[in-house]
Amino acid sequence: MTFMTKVSAALVAATLSAGTAYAQDPTFFRIGTGGAGGTYFPIGGTIANGISAPPGSRPCDEGGQCGVPGLIAIAQSTTASVFNNSAVENGELEAGLAAADVTRSMYLGEGKFEGKPHPKLRIVANLYPEDLHLVLPKGASIENLGDLADKRVGIAQAGSGTQVAVLQMLNEWGVTRDNMDEAELNNSQSAERLADGQIDAYFYAAGWPVSAMVQLSSTKGMELHSFTDEDLAKINEVIPAYIPSKIPAGVYEGIDYEVNTPAVSALLIVSSDLSDDLVYGITEALWNENTRKLLDNGHAKGKQITAETALDGVANLGVPLHPGAERFYKDAGLLN
Repeated sequence: MTFMTKVSAALVAATLSAGTAYAQDPTFFRIGTGGAGGTYFPIGGTIANGISAPPGSRPCDEGGQCGVPGLIAIAQSTTASVFNNSAVENGELEAGLAAADVTRSMYLGEGKFEGKPHPKLRIVANLYPEDLHLVLPKGASIENLGDLADKRVGIAQAGSGTQVAVLQMLNEWGVTRDNMDEAELNNSQSAERLADGQIDAYFYAAGWPVSAMVQLSSTKGMELHSFTDEDLAKINEVIPAYIPSKIPAGVYEGIDYEVNTPAVSALLIVSSDLSDDLVYGITEALWNENTRKLLDNGHAKGKQITAETALDGVANLGVPLHPGAERFYKDAGLLN
């Protein structure tokens, strides 16, 4: 029996009874993502499509949407992790995509967020690894992050998890806002500035391929910095959530070499204020066969978003699962 068949058979009665709790009226569900040129936005749009089933839509078994009855989910472009977590905490968003390291720090009130915990953050699923791209002009190279001192560097948007992590990394090589000309830009803006020669390098953490970099590599050209094993170990010691990863050769035009780089997990986050039944339904819809097709046929990173990896690393992160999601995973046999 397949995973999906087992889940459907075991949960159909629970789904029908739970559905009455939230299917009566339209429920709007806002998902914070990231910039249009990155990965969060298209992935968030796919998830929104998968979990939606607006009032009056055809039933799933008649070729309609297979999401939560009455739910209208909308992906909103934002500045990513920090903003999304804050907005979920204060009720401006119902859900958001966010990097694991930032989510942990914000939930616990550690590091940059010392004394400012976000206790309402809850995890629905681990999604996919976000690889850090350190983009350089075509033909350029650096030995390590220390070479970025006195350079014009895109450090990602304020409010993004990338910026928080990048500033921590750069600091280990003695590079700070005081000795570099930093630019707080989204991914599309960074690619445009690099192409125009207005910045010397930029960082962006996302699942490959990143659309703005696909365009950059096929027009002006670019290079990606490949970190040494020693530098990856150093980064992992400073930010444990960033682990060694690889961007395969050929992902971007002209990048015919494998890129060693740190990566962090992207999570789907909701608020503890959401009802258990609603989050149960959303989690079930996220992993149904219809959403599976949407993920497989959408952004390339969608294929890496699976129910079998949904709990990877979550137990050690220190941020709780939402009780509704936890109940689903137990019913589905994915959690004891």
